[in-house]
Amino acid sequence: MAYKTSPAGGIATAPAQPSPQATAPPTRRLIGVDLARGLAVLGMFTVHAGPEPSDAGPLGPLVEATYGRSSALFALLAGFTLILITGRREPRTGRAGRQAVGKLLIRSVVLFALGIALMAMGTSVDVILAYYALLFVFVLPLYRLRASSLAAAAAATALVMPQVLYLIRLSIDGGNWSDTVIAADPLAGLTDSDGVLDLLFTGPYPVLTWIPFLLAGMAVARLDLSRAAVRTRLAVTGVALAVLGYGGSWLALHLVPGAFAAVAANTDGDAPLSAWWSHAVGEPTDNFGEWLLVAAPHSQTTPSIVGATGVALAVLAGCVIAVERLPRFRRLATPVTAVGMVSLSAYVLHILVIRAVWKDELPGSLRELFLFFAVTMLLAVVWTRLFRRGPLEYVLHAATKPARFIR
Repeated sequence: MAYKTSPAGGIATAPAQPSPQATAPPTRRLIGVDLARGLAVLGMFTVHAGPEPSDAGPLGPLVEATYGRSSALFALLAGFTLILITGRREPRTGRAGRQAVGKLLIRSVVLFALGIALMAMGTSVDVILAYYALLFVFVLPLYRLRASSLAAAAAATALVMPQVLYLIRLSIDGGNWSDTVIAADPLAGLTDSDGVLDLLFTGPYPVLTWIPFLLAGMAVARLDLSRAAVRTRLAVTGVALAVLGYGGSWLALHLVPGAFAAVAANTDGDAPLSAWWSHAVGEPTDNFGEWLLVAAPHSQTTPSIVGATGVALAVLAGCVIAVERLPRFRRLATPVTAVGMVSLSAYVLHILVIRAVWKDELPGSLRELFLFFAVTMLLAVVWTRLFRRGPLEYVLHAATKPARFIR
């Protein structure tokens, strides 16, 4: 039986006797991907239901590391999954290719609807699913590109899109057209946000600047991760990009005259010196050019995207290497891997629990966060022992069945 990973996470069984170009990689490598996805989900749990880094004691830096980096890893793995579905070694063509595209589009519709429904619940969580669904649609036309072309596209969009977004946000703040669009947008009223403008430009995961993460994941999926040299190069590349992104931001903020003063004057946080790494710098209260130099989580800047991509690549490479080389670690990591296998269900469940139990007052303590982790991992292990897919993963699988009739 061959395996493939669903776009919402997890390993889904494929029909027997797949075509050569659709053959999935060995299970061990997919377990590494699921382990990385599980870490991404638990990292987002930490952001949504954990304490502030300043209240986490010795674990403060680790808690801080989850901000922005976990969702970036989740998005990068979405790109990886897209390539698994459309053909990893060789892109699917003909009818098989059209069916794969159809499946992804159907999944995107379901994920978008689910994301909007969760946003409409009004929790304090920045729900990623609707953005995630749109990102699939935006990058899908590029699924036939080689790894080198996808990597080049990721680099180009990381360099260009933050500057484009900055100009668009200036236009939004300086004109009346955005108010007209928001007033006519039914999504805006339903989700109490800027609606379509939020999804594309003003939200926490604007499609415009999150495209690079998916493109990077697509490029990685094209690589032969069964080779130790490739895994090592991926890890080294990840570390190098992290240093370039965060270190470059630190240098720029120190070398550009008045940069720190501008950050301090135009943000609502209390730690402008941390703008190269930490969310403690706060949100910008106005659009200003020096903000493009920071690498804080969700700052939507080139340094932030480059740094977070580097962290995501390093984590993914580390998970694949550890699963490949350390059988004992692989067994110990089973609870986290199980979360990755049912990542969509786990993600939605944690939002529902937050809404039902804590409403707008999140747990905010390490004890409750670890309890959250333990219960989630226990449920995930039990479920994956009994079923091949998570409950919502089954829904996605069933929803895509009509794609079989595409000719």
